[in-house]
Amino acid sequence: METGNAVMDYAEIAPMMGRLWSPLAAVTTHSSGRDNVQMAVSISAASIVPDRPRVLVQLYKTNLTHQMVTASRCFALNFLNTTQLDLVGDFGLISGRDKDKLEGIDRVRGKLGSPLLKDCFGYLDCRVISEMDGGDMTCFLADVIDGKTMGEGHPLWWRDARRRMSAEWLERWEKKQSFEIEISRATMDKIDPIS
Repeated sequence: METGNAVMDYAEIAPMMGRLWSPLAAVTTHSSGRDNVQMAVSISAASIVPDRPRVLVQLYKTNLTHQMVTASRCFALNFLNTTQLDLVGDFGLISGRDKDKLEGIDRVRGKLGSPLLKDCFGYLDCRVISEMDGGDMTCFLADVIDGKTMGEGHPLWWRDARRRMSAEWLERWEKKQSFEIEISRATMDKIDPIS
């Protein structure tokens, strides 16, 4: 990729970019009488005011959860415990269009109707207040209206999950990522400009 007159060496920025990923969180939502879940692309705190917490969450437009969050204007972030590696595959490698990914998962309803996973490290129940088109994904800005830390220690991070995944899961993940990258290459510049 050209940046000005020089060509960027991606290996030079990879260590920094890798540290920008958030803990693994299952994004749950409820819309039109059904629940769904996916693994978050990226999450970031978006407020320095302690009594006005906000988050930024990126969801790919191809995911069912994206459509449901757009319709319901709410979601919950369920941060996974280090013992919940199996949920990464269950929530991240199949589509909610094909099956109910939350079937058999112990959960309760949040204040806005999104499912809250009972056994996770903690959750944030969120109301969407704005969104930004990223071409291949949407960045949702949301007020945190409720939340709780239920675990001790730390949540599951992607770098730790990858080290513990089976070879079969890693192969499936890489295949899915390659497909998503190709879609992103074709759509990430198709952004609705700010008027």
